[in-house]
Parts: sequence; structure tokens; C-alpha cells
Amino acid sequence: MKTDRTAFRALAGRRLGRGLRAVAAVTATLALAAGCAASGAGSEQGNGQKQEGGDITFVIDSLGDSWIPNNSAISSFQGHIWGHVTDKLVYVDENGEVSPWIAESWEQNDDATEFTLHLKDGVTFSDGTPLDAEAVVANLDIWADGRPDEGINPIGLFPTTYDKATAVDDTTVKVDFTAPTLGFIPTLGYHGSILISPKTLALPAEEQADLSNDIGSGPFVVREWKEGDNVVLERRDDYDWGPEALDHQGPATLDSVTYKIVAEPSVRTSAVQSGQADVAYNPSPQELAPFKEQGYTVAAPRYLGFVNGFALNTKVAPFDDPAVRKAVQSGIDREEILSTVYTEDWFAAESFIQSNVPGATDHSSEFAFDPEGAAALLDEAGWKPGADGVRSKNGTQLQLTLYPNPYLATSKAVDELVAQQLGDLGFKVDIKALDVVTYGEKVTIGGDSVPAYEITRSFIDAGTVAGILNDTDGGEDWFNLGQSDTRLNDLASEVAGAVDVDERDRALDELQGYVLQQGYFVPLTQIVQRLYLQSPKLKGVSYNGVAYANFYTAYLEG
Repeated sequence: MKTDRTAFRALAGRRLGRGLRAVAAVTATLALAAGCAASGAGSEQGNGQKQEGGDITFVIDSLGDSWIPNNSAISSFQGHIWGHVTDKLVYVDENGEVSPWIAESWEQNDDATEFTLHLKDGVTFSDGTPLDAEAVVANLDIWADGRPDEGINPIGLFPTTYDKATAVDDTTVKVDFTAPTLGFIPTLGYHGSILISPKTLALPAEEQADLSNDIGSGPFVVREWKEGDNVVLERRDDYDWGPEALDHQGPATLDSVTYKIVAEPSVRTSAVQSGQADVAYNPSPQELAPFKEQGYTVAAPRYLGFVNGFALNTKVAPFDDPAVRKAVQSGIDREEILSTVYTEDWFAAESFIQSNVPGATDHSSEFAFDPEGAAALLDEAGWKPGADGVRSKNGTQLQLTLYPNPYLATSKAVDELVAQQLGDLGFKVDIKALDVVTYGEKVTIGGDSVPAYEITRSFIDAGTVAGILNDTDGGEDWFNLGQSDTRLNDLASEVAGAVDVDERDRALDELQGYVLQQGYFVPLTQIVQRLYLQSPKLKGVSYNGVAYANFYTAYLEG
């Protein structure tokens, strides 16, 4: 069943036009973004002189539903706050490079089962208590185990091989694992690995859910917050232990950062244009070009992690058939997605992990666009086109429901285009868009009603990839395989158990190829999940390996 791409592009153009009209609707911004500090001046450029102090406002679509540190840190929303209120043991940049932070240095034994961390001396939490070895042990323990009976989860992607941590002295921590865990040090830079005061960690979950009780050691502290509305951070004047990679020591330059919830993307961008806000989070990609032309800063940092794509449920028809899985892989035109939905800041997928992840290799030939080949695969598998163009087999239509990921602003537009492309191939595709809460409840990996689960997921180190492929040690089992694919199990074990980088990279290359050859994953595009539109006066913002904006190094021009 052929569809008209011109109509899709016209629709995208109308959406863009509506967005640009909203940018000009300053009156709406004044009403809907009330409370934002008027710290900017539209598109007026700074004078090149660094201003000491100053206050900025960051307008964001949501701040999630929990401030319990373990339960919320993996969220795309709370991570902005935690990145300023807390520190991490190491810093990881967008190329996966690890450098010292609270841990000044570290070493490991030959089989990567024992690590020793050497901490900076004199670091304190904002309540004045020391961030010493005992505090680090308390954090490692709760990251690994949580307190599930109290509603406090382990943090996502923390190594399941963790055994114990021991405070050797005030600034030395020894960490033991039950098996080789080469990715331990990089994982300490993941956005869930935030250092929280042991006093906070000892609190029950309901008290940890009060952000004012959550004490970190970062360059900002929480001055005030209002659930569902805003969080105000103010500079901590005695802070003096920033990451070496950021080339800045001492306190932050800015006096405060206000995070204000404004749900509508066009209203967020309007707030920056009118000078009511300094940063708008996750604007529509198609809005960005006019802003660039006007001198605004547009930041589109890539994170380390998985590409945007579909994990296919091998237990749910029609994806229990490898031929159908491979047909979907080769029936999607990714260049059309990039040119229609995105901008030059996005890149074509080369594997199921991002190309900036150390160890990623190019396997794009495994899922190259080949509509004739895809049709032949479906023909051979017995799926024959009907009079309406929809294929069927034994009286059952070839159908698929897609659930756009609400954490990704472009997901619905991408899914609409995928639906058209697979419709050309003979699929009947439905799209069911859900809000964040309902999506979390209804759309689960491996669920009987979800044949294709859309992935937008970050990670720091490729060693964690093995934990999502099957159900070993409580793995997430993305493809609903359990232990049924012995070759996949062996490759995953090789990656997880490697004791040196070269050995792991070889196994990771094989693993990437095998997953794609079996049609378990359908890559779409490399992902820029976090977009920022910034005032021309805001300078010096940095971005870490999971693409969060860091205002520790930022300043305003006069």
C-alpha cells in the first residue's frame, strides 16, 4: 500500500509553522511562563565581558515523579538537578573518556575483580559532614542493593557482580566483585551514581522523596522547590573540588539556577526569545534553524548509550519469525527519517549502540534499506499481499502497534514515518501514544502486548550491554529470549567477563553483529535525546557523557 511522502512533509511544515508562530507569541509566554526570572534580553548579544554572579532560568517539560535519589536519578528530568547538587566519583565525557573527580586515582587487580579508589581529601557534603571513604561505601552499597522492601531501588545498570566495599582509611576504598567487572570505573560516572550524604541515605523513602532532605556535595544546593512547578538552586560558596576535565576550580560563577516547568515546547522557546528564560530544554528540532540564524546557541550533545530503535519481542507474532524481523530492519528508510524529522545534528545508526561509545563498530550493512529484499523475505515467509495491500498469512493480517516513547520529543513523528514505510511493505501499523505515567505502566519490555519496544537509553560503559540481552543474573531480557539463544548467551558472557579492553572489544564487535543478523534489534537513528536552546549571553556550559548541561562552568556576559 503506497503512501504519499509529500503529505507527510507538508504536515511537518505546518507543524514547523505553528512552532514559529508560537515563538513570536510573547503574550502567551508572559502568561504561561509566569515566574521565570527575566534575566535575558531576547536575541541581544553579550558584550564579551564575563559577569560575576547572575541568575539563570531553565524551562523544562517535567521534573519526574520522585526525588528518592536511587529511584529518580536515571530519569531524563531529575538528572539536571542531581548534576548540580551532587558529585560523582569520576567524570565521563561524551567520548567515554574517564577522568578524576572525587576519586583522584584508582587501580585494579589483573582479573578486574578488585578495585581501589583514592579519594580527594577535604571534600564535604553541604551539611558539613565529610565525603570520606565510609560515605562512599554507604553509597556503593545502596547503589548495588537498594532497599527494595522500603521502596528504594538499586540504581540501573550498576554491576550485579558487586560483592562489597571496604573503607581502608579515610580516603581509600576497596571494592570487590564476584566476577571480572571491567566497566566498574566508567559506570561511576553514570548519572545514577550520585554521591549522597549517609544521613540522607539512612532516611526512609518518604523522607528521601522530599528534595530538601537530599544532601549532596555538589556546587549548588536546593534553596527552594515546589512540586510540579520549580526548583531553585543557589551557589555553594565553599565548593572547591570540580572535575579536573572541566578546568575550573572553586565555586560556580552563577548565583542561582531556576528550573521552571513549562510543558509546551514552543512556549519554552518563546520564553528564551523574550528574555524570560535563558535555556529551553528539548525544543523541536525543526525549530532550531531560525534560532541559529538569530544568534542563539543551540546545543545538541550526543549521549553514550543505545541508538534509537526497536527491541523486537521474539515471543510475540509476527516477530517470532526471523524473516519478519529482518524484513522490518531492511524495510525502513533511515535517510528519509533523518531528512524529514531531524537536522544535521543527527547521524545514521551504525549498530544498536552509539558510534561514540568506546568499542562500537559499524554494522550498518546488516540493516541497510532494501525494500525489494524485505518484500522477498515476507513473500518467502508466507505473508502475501491482499487487495488492500496489507499482507496476511493463514487468515491473519501482518500488523504491528507502535508506542511512541514519551521521553523523546520526536518519537511520534518518527513512528508515523516508520508506519508509512512499513505500510508500503504490507504491514498494518497502528500508533498508540501514551503519556509518561501510562507508558510506564502499560509498555513493558517483554510484555505480551508489546511486540516492539522503542529504546532511547543511555549507558556509560559497553560492558553493561550484556545485562540487557537475556535474563542472566536478572538481566532485562530485551528480546524475550530467556536463555534460549546459546550463541547470544556466550557472547554476552564474553563481554561481561572480559578482563582487558582488547578482549572485550573483540567480543563486543561479534555481539553487535550477531544481534543485528538475528533481527533482534531494529536501529533507527543515533540519538540526541537532550536539546538545548540557550540565550546568546549564556557561555561556558559543558556537557557530560549522558548529555546533561552543567552550569558549574557557565557564566553570563554583561
